[in-house]
Amino acid sequence: MTLTIKPACRSVTAINWSMIDTVLLDMDGTLLDLKFDNEFWLATLPREYARRQQITLEEAHAYLDPIFTRESGTLNWYCLDFWSHTLGFSVAQLKTRVAQGIQWLPQAEAFLDRLKDSHCKVILVTNAHADTLRIKLEQINLMPWFDRVFSSHEFGEPKESRLFWQRLNETEPFSLHRTLFIDDSEAVLASAQRFGIKHLITLRQPDSLGAIRRSTRYPAILHFSEIYEGLTHHGRH
Repeated sequence: MTLTIKPACRSVTAINWSMIDTVLLDMDGTLLDLKFDNEFWLATLPREYARRQQITLEEAHAYLDPIFTRESGTLNWYCLDFWSHTLGFSVAQLKTRVAQGIQWLPQAEAFLDRLKDSHCKVILVTNAHADTLRIKLEQINLMPWFDRVFSSHEFGEPKESRLFWQRLNETEPFSLHRTLFIDDSEAVLASAQRFGIKHLITLRQPDSLGAIRRSTRYPAILHFSEIYEGLTHHGRH
């Protein structure tokens, strides 16, 4: 399927929640502010590498940036074991030291409250490595809102891969036509779309300090309140 890039954001007009049985939610940049991750990978990590190697920050970026480019979209990109081995120090420990910067995106918690009271099964699907997931959940315990939590590392493939979706659906079956998936990454959404998931939404501002997206391939929301309507509180099936 060929995706046409629209000249402007495609707004979400309404969701018919009676047609949704399963909600798949990304974590970073969807529920949690991507500001933390952007700051970590673009500033904190390069500074720490420069300090340990006794080189300039510019030299650290010159080393790191090609690796970032090469590994982007692969499982290694999200794997703290890979980065610790590559850089020679514990990236998980570094991330733990700055974990106080982990924060909700606006209205994400209120949206989860509504989903928890709805008829929908709610599943977290993240590319986060097990250590990253542990660090995030220690700061913000997402577990009470979710029926299941899955990391792509469990399946050996990132969400950008069709194999991830196949393995997820084999482990936790869901109807492609009655599932809503929300993720800030359009590459991930494209993979989900190719697999056949019908209802897809992205975020216009996954990083609260970043620019609001003016162009998206998929229907987009700035805040979760835009999709509250019709999400009634009628209990679990």
